[in-house]
Amino acid sequence: MKRRPVSPFSLSFLDIMFCGFGAVVLLVLILNTDTVRSRNAVFADLRADVVKREREVLVGRANLVEIRNSLETTEEELVVTEGESERVLQRIRELESEIARMSRETLASREHINRLQSDLKSLDAEQKRLGNEAPDEQDDGTRIREFVGEGDRQYLTGLKVGGKRILLLVDASASMLDETVVNVIRRRNMDDARKRNAPKWRRALATADWLVSNMPANAKFQLYVFDTAATAALPSSEGRWLSTSSRQDVEGAVNGLKQRVPQGGTSLYNAFAAAKSLSPRPDNILLLTDGLPTQGRSRPSATKVSGEQRLRHFLTAAADLPAGIPVNTILLPMEGDAYAAAAFWRLALDTRGSMITPARDWP
Repeated sequence: MKRRPVSPFSLSFLDIMFCGFGAVVLLVLILNTDTVRSRNAVFADLRADVVKREREVLVGRANLVEIRNSLETTEEELVVTEGESERVLQRIRELESEIARMSRETLASREHINRLQSDLKSLDAEQKRLGNEAPDEQDDGTRIREFVGEGDRQYLTGLKVGGKRILLLVDASASMLDETVVNVIRRRNMDDARKRNAPKWRRALATADWLVSNMPANAKFQLYVFDTAATAALPSSEGRWLSTSSRQDVEGAVNGLKQRVPQGGTSLYNAFAAAKSLSPRPDNILLLTDGLPTQGRSRPSATKVSGEQRLRHFLTAAADLPAGIPVNTILLPMEGDAYAAAAFWRLALDTRGSMITPARDWP
């Protein structure tokens, strides 16, 4: 049987539709596969970026904690610093107030000394006006030792040198090396020969020599040197009276004083204790010093002594002084001791003695 030939136009319509749909499905599958691959790649990139950002957030939070801790520490230090600053400012205000007060006291002391020097010059002028004996008519009177000064400078108006038992106390502390604190510090580091030749100490020696030379010829005397302790200038005479009529006693005491070297602090308490140790006790005390004491009976533990502490040491020493003995003070100049002049002036009034600050060119 003869077959009928196949023709494409003889396919049914349904077959054609299925073929078309199959092609479309194949195309969709191909396109969808590329889209999913691209989306997965983008998703992977975004997730890596998210992880990176999360790590940065964690690091940032850790840094934030450290910064907060550092900020709290800084705030605490700021509070402490502000407190310290306030204390420093308060201390500065206190020091400024103290400096102002000491300046006022120093000015008052200088004015007082100037008035005393003016009175001294007035009395001297009055004495010259009234007239004295001619130099060739003068004699040595009751002088026990010759002392030659400059011209008419051998005077100390109002000083009471007389008495039956005269005690001369000479300050030999380091401050007797000079009138300023800076020069005292400089000179105390020198050798003993230079210390003995210090102008202020040589002036003190000349003053003591003048005092001894003008003591009554029939009196008893003793010369003590004091710094932190008080000892007799003539070591063999410790605790006993010397005689002004004995040239050996007078020369020995004066020469013993000249061998001393100024050093150490000042204990007026121990100096007055020497007066109590003598028997019978003195009826006149001549005190040659340059300021208030730096210690009492014993050495203080602190290295610095304020003006108020020095005044307390002075009052303690004065309270222990035997009653009824006049104290005649010769006060040499020393900077920074505002209370000295007033304190020794008060001592002179209380003991019925005197207080004198001689001119720098005396005796």
